[in-house]
Amino acid sequence: MILQSLHEFYQRKQDLPPHGFDLKEIPFVIEVNKAGVPIQIEDTRAQDGKIKRGKPYLVPQPPKKSVNVLSSLLWGNAEYVLGVPDQDKLADKKTKGKEAQYKQRLQDQREAFVGAIKSLPKEALVDEGVSAVLQFIRGTDLSVLQRFGGIWEEIRRTNPNISFRLQGDIELVCQRKAVTEAVAESANRKVYDGICLVTGQPDEIERLHPAIKGVRGAKTSGANIVAVNDNENPAFASYGKHQGYNSPVGKRVSFEYTTALNGLLSRHSHQRIQVGDSSTVFWADKPSPLEDNFSDIFDEPPRDDPDRNARALKALYEAPHQGVAPVNDAATRFFVLGLGPNGPRIAIRFWHVCTVAELAHNIQRHFDDLRLVRGEREKPSLPLRSLLNATALATVKYPKGDPDKVPPNLGGEVMRSILECLPYPATLLQGAVRRIRAEQEVSYERAAIVKACLNRTRQIHEKELTMSLDEDSTDVAYLLGRLFFVLEEAQWAAHSTKANPGTNATIRDRFYGAASATPITVFPQLLRLYPHHISKAAKSGRKGIAVRLEKLVDSITSKLPATNPFPSYMVISEQGRFAVGYYHQRHDFFSRNQSVQGE
Repeated sequence: MILQSLHEFYQRKQDLPPHGFDLKEIPFVIEVNKAGVPIQIEDTRAQDGKIKRGKPYLVPQPPKKSVNVLSSLLWGNAEYVLGVPDQDKLADKKTKGKEAQYKQRLQDQREAFVGAIKSLPKEALVDEGVSAVLQFIRGTDLSVLQRFGGIWEEIRRTNPNISFRLQGDIELVCQRKAVTEAVAESANRKVYDGICLVTGQPDEIERLHPAIKGVRGAKTSGANIVAVNDNENPAFASYGKHQGYNSPVGKRVSFEYTTALNGLLSRHSHQRIQVGDSSTVFWADKPSPLEDNFSDIFDEPPRDDPDRNARALKALYEAPHQGVAPVNDAATRFFVLGLGPNGPRIAIRFWHVCTVAELAHNIQRHFDDLRLVRGEREKPSLPLRSLLNATALATVKYPKGDPDKVPPNLGGEVMRSILECLPYPATLLQGAVRRIRAEQEVSYERAAIVKACLNRTRQIHEKELTMSLDEDSTDVAYLLGRLFFVLEEAQWAAHSTKANPGTNATIRDRFYGAASATPITVFPQLLRLYPHHISKAAKSGRKGIAVRLEKLVDSITSKLPATNPFPSYMVISEQGRFAVGYYHQRHDFFSRNQSVQGE
């Protein structure tokens, strides 16, 4: 199903490389005249953040290789194209006493590069550009390239991809008509040796599928979804079939699904987001507004456009009132694929197929569950990364949670819950509550997580947690959270002054963890201190605040059970309700009286 959907996506898209070609970054282009004499070396690199990246060109698809010597056609790294040693490899081989073997390999690579060119049909070999490259290889002493100074030194230092251009041309030599026709003819050659599992049609079966790149954490050289470990071990040779023949996929489909997936995973793709350790891509079986807005809804907005995801989410909510897609589109299928690293292969973290209308409804439900009163500086919609980071340890560099500390599979599990409208994973609630207790900080993100998790798993007899303060709630954990904030505020009112606007350690710093987990051990002591704090606050000129706090304490305690108002312990869900009650009461208190701390 995944391969078939990617194959169909390739058929729909018009901007993906055709059969036999691939998009590759070529940092340096050697321009030669018809006699093969180098005229200049063009540096195509442009600044991209902190690094320089070469310009992408449509070039013949490279062969799949690991340690074997196989050359691309009319382009490749400096080892293949020029026979220039990679400085790091050379130094390593010298220390291991294998310098001679490495130099022999360089010679083999250069011969493979020439052999790939000579394998072209006669019509391509007589092309002026191809002929000029062959003359360059046969007749040029590499010392001639030293006159290009800094560029030549950069090539020797970094072993980059290099290609050629004939003087006066715009395209590369490998893009000249004679070459592209030869590559296309070879790619479209009709050879049948099996039935493709995806199309059900006769095709040449692909033994080794092209590499998939762009999955965070996987090998930078690429990894595979379809691969068989060992072509010699009988355990992997089902019915005597080896490698890719165990799961027969035709060469055309193999190229198409990998090209489509590489396009979706590319750096500049607008159809991918990173969800924890899951590189997530999405597409529809025909053009859809949700295909364009999905990443804007879930991903972190760029710094130069911080309101992008808020606008995308607003458009999604307004669509039903306008009678437009995507909410009304019940015919178009939408696909979401989560990929993660798994050694030399790629693991499928999740795979979800639904209609655009179903997905739009589930996305709205997710953000409805998260909706919570917030401060003016808080984001109106929480991106997935912010939610996941809120469950991780905060550091100096990442005050709202270190993304490297997020549990490996949590992102994929949360995304599955959103897409299928399922209860959120228990680890999400546990992570948020654990960080609240560890840091004594009920942040907006953590409170929103707790509210959403508890509302999706609440029992019939349990009241739903609301967006803002619920003064009618009689839930003990929720009431105790409210009460804890009021007692904390009473302490602050008693001890803070203009010279010293805060206490060294509040009751939240000292008692939050115990109050939320074992209330009986904390609340009796805090309530004994409370009258002293109220009296001191009134005497220090904060009588208005003192009266208000007294009314709140009376209102909250009147709703607690007459017997055993403070449980001996509270389970994780009750600790979550405690946190939401604390958050609601704090926000309500300060929003009603912004001048409290200035009195």
